[in-house]
Amino acid sequence: MAYKITDDCISCGACEAECPVGAIAEGDGKFEINADECLDCGACAGVCPVEAPQAE
Repeated sequence: MAYKITDDCISCGACEAECPVGAIAEGDGKFEINADECLDCGACAGVCPVEAPQAE
């Protein structure tokens, strides 16, 4: 299962920099995860200051 970024995202970019496959990009008002590329590794969740990335 891929991760998704909740509306709690503050657009800090920490998750994008941590993603090993580049599945995270800045979207409209928050960052978004491409579910087809996500490895479900949880690296993004580990660095997010507001715990916005959550497992689906």
